[in-house]
Amino acid sequence: MTKKRKPRIKGQKLNAKQLKIHVLKLFKRQAKKRFNARQVLKKLKIDNSKNSVQYALEQLAKDGILREVSEQKYTLMKTTSLTKSETKFTGKTYAGKVDMTRNGSAYILCDALEDDIFVPSKHLKSALNGDTVEVEINSVYRKRPEGKVTKILKRASEYFIGTLRLSKKYGIVLPDKDNMPTDIYVDLEDLNNAREGEKVVVKVIKWPTRNNHSPIGKITSVLGAVGSSDIEMKAILINNGFELEFPEEVLAQANALTDEISEEEVAKRRDMRKTTTFTIDPLTAKDFDDALSIEYLEDGKIEIGIHIADVTHYVQANTALDKEAFKRSTSVYLVDRVLPMLPEHLSNKLCSLRPHEDKCTFSAVFTFDEKLKVVDRWFGKTLTHSDRRFTYEEAQEILEKGIGDFNKELADLNKVAKALRKQKFKNGAIAFEAEEVQFRLDEEGTPIEVYVKERKDAHMLVEDFMLLANREVATFIQKKSKGKEIPFVYRIHDEPNLEKVADFAKFAKELGVKIALDNPKALIKSFNSLAKLARKDKGLRILEPIAIRTMSKAEYSTDNIGHYGLGFDNYSHFTSPIRRYSDVLAHRILEKNLEKDYRANKNDLEIQCKHISVMERKAMTAERESVKYKQVEFIEKHIGEVFEGYISGMIDRGIFVELKANKCEGMVTFDRMPEPYNLDNSRLKATGRKTGHVLKMGDTVYVKIRSADLAKRKIDMDWVEPEA
Repeated sequence: MTKKRKPRIKGQKLNAKQLKIHVLKLFKRQAKKRFNARQVLKKLKIDNSKNSVQYALEQLAKDGILREVSEQKYTLMKTTSLTKSETKFTGKTYAGKVDMTRNGSAYILCDALEDDIFVPSKHLKSALNGDTVEVEINSVYRKRPEGKVTKILKRASEYFIGTLRLSKKYGIVLPDKDNMPTDIYVDLEDLNNAREGEKVVVKVIKWPTRNNHSPIGKITSVLGAVGSSDIEMKAILINNGFELEFPEEVLAQANALTDEISEEEVAKRRDMRKTTTFTIDPLTAKDFDDALSIEYLEDGKIEIGIHIADVTHYVQANTALDKEAFKRSTSVYLVDRVLPMLPEHLSNKLCSLRPHEDKCTFSAVFTFDEKLKVVDRWFGKTLTHSDRRFTYEEAQEILEKGIGDFNKELADLNKVAKALRKQKFKNGAIAFEAEEVQFRLDEEGTPIEVYVKERKDAHMLVEDFMLLANREVATFIQKKSKGKEIPFVYRIHDEPNLEKVADFAKFAKELGVKIALDNPKALIKSFNSLAKLARKDKGLRILEPIAIRTMSKAEYSTDNIGHYGLGFDNYSHFTSPIRRYSDVLAHRILEKNLEKDYRANKNDLEIQCKHISVMERKAMTAERESVKYKQVEFIEKHIGEVFEGYISGMIDRGIFVELKANKCEGMVTFDRMPEPYNLDNSRLKATGRKTGHVLKMGDTVYVKIRSADLAKRKIDMDWVEPEA
């Protein structure tokens, strides 16, 4: 039997988890040695930065796996283990996050371990999905470590939504979420006037200390009768861990703030109120984070300002307002509403860069020469005054027709943006553009049209200048570090795991597209070639979202590994502090480093980054769920109608079909097809047992809407033979 070769890491750039694993393996191979970050890099021969290795060492020391024996030199703790075989030793504990299964058991995801730890339901100690727990390994079964939860370190949520059932002695809330496996008991005095059968929000006030016991809660909000779209949207937010209302203390603090700008404050800022400035935003937007300015200099150069709402002027660190903003970390944009990160007095009024109002801003100002190259840059606090509020549609019309308000300024901004875009792709950015579903709603919020948003120059113009500001802010911090790191909030995107992309490459090959897997740079060229092909051949468009899913997820971190998808060595989020707390942190750190050296505590900042990343993922899940709900709500009115679509997925039961007109996705089961089909092991094609007819992913098909289930957010379809 041939021994399986271990994957080589020489010359590779490892992601954070892989780096920790391979660093520890090095220490285990040479258990008596002491290494610093530079020596680890030399031993492993990898392409990571010294800072990323140093951070991995610090995290392993924090986990109790390594210990620091002298300044930045580390050695192995004798009692620690990482490999599968060594997890057989009982008594070792790790911190991790609960990933619960439908049957009530769970896997604990630990950064310090290569494998997840399986925990049976009886040993979960009332832990729920998403909770952070301490878990003790007590055995290894079929090479997988098993354990028990010894302590719940942090609850993912204490608010749940469900349906109230009443008895004479107490109330019971039946939670909507599958991963809340138990009912919640409520004393009669804590019902908040809720009635039998109503949808309610319940806060758990006492968690059980033993298994098979239910938590006790109190009802904080009564949403009303089950079934309305409004209630379902609220349920989506609550079930993803977002609170609908701000605490009274936070609202009071926000409402006490005024838009008055004192002379003392004016004196601290660069006054750019006379510079031509405007905003470009969606039609329904109220929170205008950013504005663009343009000024023509005497030497033929152009000065372009990217002006960002100065949220930190109003939201002071460690106040109730600031703590609530961090807790939420992001605004959540559902189809028919926004749950803001900041109270509306701030997000839609004081901070929003509304037209014809003086505003406090934090700006990145760039000078471009006649070749449209950046020759100078400036960062600092400013005063600005927006001359005009454009919607994307208004700005696009002016760009296309060449007439209208600020037509020259818009045209020149677009010219510079195109130059920035061209350089971005030349430097290795990936050209994928995920299709975004848009809805037209009636006055009651019911969808009357579903369509794919068309990205035009006006959208990309704004995006390119935001990318410029975000990149240059991160680069400024990196250059200022001069070998001694300034901890900062970076937006990072790791290189893909080429083994995972290999499955996608096989699929793409079936459709006639070759994906090079030689290295991450070759993969980018292949992805960009695919993007060009997909614009010409609509049948290949299915490959783009699948390719995106094979890649790493972007996240926030103090460990600057660059942004693979954008091709940037340095990247941050600076341009949306009204709706992203990451940008609030970036503003604070940048401001302190403009005049002097300031270094935040990196460990504390990393903890904040992890929380913000988690909340961002929750917001994205909520947004996807709201889109799916509204799509099903829309298709309800089209039962019996025939649509053109393409095969977007295959499972044992049948095929998924995405409708071309509106991106609604449903299923046609094989038992409702003209003949039985055998699904290929690749799940990329199915073959008819009688005729040998082959169905492939991406094939165009016709379907009739059979049913739409709003409760399950599910669409069933029937197969329709195309007309000859």
